[in-house]
Amino acid sequence: MAHGFRILTRPRKAAPDLVTRFRDLPVANVSDVMSRMTAGGARLRPMHAGGVLGGPALTVKTRPGDNLMVHKAIGLAEPGDVIVVDAGGDLSNAIIGELMLAQMVRRGLAGIVINGAIRDSAAIRAQGFPVFAAGVTHRGPYKDGPGEINVPIALDGMVIEPGDLILGDDDGLLCVPLGEAEAIHAAAAAKQAAEEKQMANIEAGTHDASWVDATLRRLGCEGLG
Repeated sequence: MAHGFRILTRPRKAAPDLVTRFRDLPVANVSDVMSRMTAGGARLRPMHAGGVLGGPALTVKTRPGDNLMVHKAIGLAEPGDVIVVDAGGDLSNAIIGELMLAQMVRRGLAGIVINGAIRDSAAIRAQGFPVFAAGVTHRGPYKDGPGEINVPIALDGMVIEPGDLILGDDDGLLCVPLGEAEAIHAAAAAKQAAEEKQMANIEAGTHDASWVDATLRRLGCEGLG
């Protein structure tokens, strides 16, 4: 089997109804119920005008600065997919720009994540197609490969298997492992409901913050009244 230059078949992927249910939850709440142990890295920020990212991952691992396999991934991707590109975090050459963005929009994809750079940032920033990336540069990409499609990748320690659920909002990116998604959604929905109740108490002036002093007392803090 060839390594480093291959295209594999994605064995499974998050279903549309699962994606829809997760899109209503803040990424921060999903992260909290996952014990805050995984994240896509603080450098990966939304480059678009605004809007939530959600969809199954089509993964790409490419040589830094090269987008040959990203072009191929766009042609393979299905509507609703999120292309997730591990380009090594290198910012010397852009992986996508305005023309590739137009292709993804045309094909009905849900977004793209690039551990690398983009260009044509003004055009990307002016529209709502979700684009997350680590930076911007005017220098264009190489198109020679190698690269791999539908292999496990990792972004800042966050492991992404092909078909896993990718979520993104203004707070950043998160991968929800597909096999754990239902349990994670139930926990995150419960946390969201609890936060909505807490917000109502804050607005009504009935919020109970007694846990703060209780925690300080337990930890041995001096000077408590």
